[in-house]
Amino acid sequence: MTRRGFLKSATAATGAVLALPTIIPARVLGAEAPGNRVTIGMIGMGRQAYHSNLKFFLNAADVQVTAVCDVDTWRLDNARKAVEKHYAKERASGTFKDCSTYRDFRELLDRADIDAVMISTPDHWHVPMASAAARAGKDICCEKPLTLSIAGGRALSDTVRRYNRVFRTDSEFRSHACFQKACELVLNGRIGKVHTIRTGVPAGDVGGPPEPEMPVPEELDYDMWVGPAPYTPYTLKGVHPRQSYSRPGWMRVPEYCEGMVTNWGAHLNDIAQWGNGTDRTGPVEVEGTGKYPRDGLWNVLLSFDIKYKYANGVRLFYNISQPHVRFEGTEGWIQANYNDRSIKAEPTSILKSPIGPDEIHLPLKHEKRDFIDAIKTRGQTLADAEVGHRTNSLCQLGHIAIQVGRKLEWDPDAERFTNDEIANRLLSRPLRSPWRL
Repeated sequence: MTRRGFLKSATAATGAVLALPTIIPARVLGAEAPGNRVTIGMIGMGRQAYHSNLKFFLNAADVQVTAVCDVDTWRLDNARKAVEKHYAKERASGTFKDCSTYRDFRELLDRADIDAVMISTPDHWHVPMASAAARAGKDICCEKPLTLSIAGGRALSDTVRRYNRVFRTDSEFRSHACFQKACELVLNGRIGKVHTIRTGVPAGDVGGPPEPEMPVPEELDYDMWVGPAPYTPYTLKGVHPRQSYSRPGWMRVPEYCEGMVTNWGAHLNDIAQWGNGTDRTGPVEVEGTGKYPRDGLWNVLLSFDIKYKYANGVRLFYNISQPHVRFEGTEGWIQANYNDRSIKAEPTSILKSPIGPDEIHLPLKHEKRDFIDAIKTRGQTLADAEVGHRTNSLCQLGHIAIQVGRKLEWDPDAERFTNDEIANRLLSRPLRSPWRL
């Protein structure tokens, strides 16, 4: 029995809805009791979902994966088999055949017995799907980067707040001890007053020639895959490899993804925002330069250098180099590196400085555990929709500055440029009918 089913039957027995807690405490019924199990629907079953996101939920004793959804039937069937194989091991009978499959996410959202969704689709689908999930009363964990536009991010954050849903931006970087410790030390003044932050992301995008139109594979609902994006004829390198989980081409097509500037920027710049204490606002100035491929289907930034200034005087420098975040202050510096999860500082004594009981303590937990715990407590996650939106906005502001080729002044409260109406036109993207934010 699921959590919703348990509460429904318990309510009928007592006739007092308001007298029941939303979650029955584990100490009363046990960690795996019906009142504590969260039911999850997985939307999008590509490489990130299949190899990473699904595994956590399957291995969490207080979670039940009840449904999977994808527009590619090969991926959909693999996901179903993975779920059923996992749960079959827990059954005395050795069989489990209770994972529902859907090609249309709206049918999954119609399920009253599903508490939450994990959205692992291409970026252009995040806002429409997550907004629909919020309106359907689901809690939401959504892959980064959250959106393809700043206006889309604002709409998503507002929708999540309006429907009072738990939301987790699915980046794991706040769950790495090196980044958590660096931010904790910085926020507690161990390097003095911060004046400069430097972030880097790895190179990974390349150009490519134009691709010919190809027949749509029989396993793919291509029109649904395109969804809210502008419709273009199918070509393999614009979507994902057939019957494979290797790197998909859509990650280099600007109609579906902005490339590394947001893809990895959503990780490293989130840490910059966290340590700067600005993860619910943004900079006031931005300028940047970048290089695109000359032509072809893959047309996202190959390299970039972006500079930001915050209202508190801090300057952020963001480029393609190595994945790291470095905070520089009046009394020293701290740098956290992704590749080896190391943390360095000058003076080195900073790293041995204890955090006192009355100082700022940042939680350290797995990002999906953070999500599940918040569902149970109805609390706030470490990276909710507003935080995810502001981090993504930071990256997109830099991308817009590169496109217009001049320094821009930004009002983080109004979320508008104050000195450039042409730049303001790049804050939103039209959606293909019938999709909406």
